[in-house]
Amino acid sequence: MGEPRWLDEVEMRAWMEFLRAHAELVCRLDRELEAAHGLSLAEYEVMAFLSEAPDGRMRPSELARQSRISPSALTRRIDRLEGRGLVRRERCPNDARGAYAVLCPEGRDRLVAAAPTHVRGVRAHFVDRLDHSQLETLAVALAAVPGDGTGDRASGCAP
Repeated sequence: MGEPRWLDEVEMRAWMEFLRAHAELVCRLDRELEAAHGLSLAEYEVMAFLSEAPDGRMRPSELARQSRISPSALTRRIDRLEGRGLVRRERCPNDARGAYAVLCPEGRDRLVAAAPTHVRGVRAHFVDRLDHSQLETLAVALAAVPGDGTGDRASGCAP
């Protein structure tokens, strides 16, 4: 297999700054949503994906794929949201073994209430710290990671 191409100083700095920025952003956004709305960022994201789906429902396998989390992690998130009346499971009428995750009206209301907090946080901690040119450059650069630059996000990888 051969010796790896080790990262040079610039490459290492870029990688470490990416990791630091991601971790810090996720932590801050999570804390803000939790404090203001009693929702974790992970729960907010699941409800946001469901809100964009037709009829607010999605098969858990598709939801896990889109949100890039493992099926078992998604099951735990849905369990927590279901226990709070924000999401429910519903049998799939044409597949006796299948089910849907469905955003409940209470979940939609909670998502709508939390969205301004989330957007304010994204702006304050990310968007407003960069100028338009930096945002455009970053968007183009990140579109190539980890794919081939085509924007294909269907790798099926989950964290």
